[in-house]
Amino acid sequence: MEQQDPPAITSAETPSGTSPEPSPAPSNKMRMVAVAATAIALVAIAIPFVWQPHEDAPAAVAQATVTPAASHDAAGAETPACMANPKPANWDFKLKDLDGKEVSLASYKGKVVLLNFWATWCGPCKAEIPGFVELQEKYRDQLTIIGYSVDDTAELAKKYAAEYKMNYPILLGEGREDVQDAYGPIWGIPASFIISKDGIVCRKHMGIAPKAMFEKEVVALMN
Repeated sequence: MEQQDPPAITSAETPSGTSPEPSPAPSNKMRMVAVAATAIALVAIAIPFVWQPHEDAPAAVAQATVTPAASHDAAGAETPACMANPKPANWDFKLKDLDGKEVSLASYKGKVVLLNFWATWCGPCKAEIPGFVELQEKYRDQLTIIGYSVDDTAELAKKYAAEYKMNYPILLGEGREDVQDAYGPIWGIPASFIISKDGIVCRKHMGIAPKAMFEKEVVALMN
């Protein structure tokens, strides 16, 4: 009787005791897409951008981007310059500047003040600095920006201020929690407080905000 050849093994079959061939490695294009998606997700989580809602935006979006007011009665209504029910700023602090000199926070009263809580290790804080430098230069006669470094040493903050050409006062909060408590609660940085000439905290930004928004708000308080 004629001997038949054994049947050929198809791609779906493997001989007993052997492993199937490994799947082909993902293409470079797929790797790039995965990396890009991961990077975008990390940026979205790490940087809480603040923006001004469009006039036609849903009410839920608008409420999420505006600092909540304690009440909405006529007496405490928000104005173009101030949020509803603004509170007086706490000026009762003396802090050291980059040269170790003790400075009274109250010495900055009389101009519009933008008090910015920041640190050299904070990425979003770095993104805001060029805009602050431009605003301080443009409105130096009516505006004082104060950079309150929450935990940097004088040496590190001084080096950083020179590198970024920071043209506004830098005060050191290393080891001080009382200032943050007075303006907070502050859960993260950057955090910025815009104070009127008469010492009222008119605007707050918890997270990064664009230069155009800061400019609009400080100019409204200069009139």
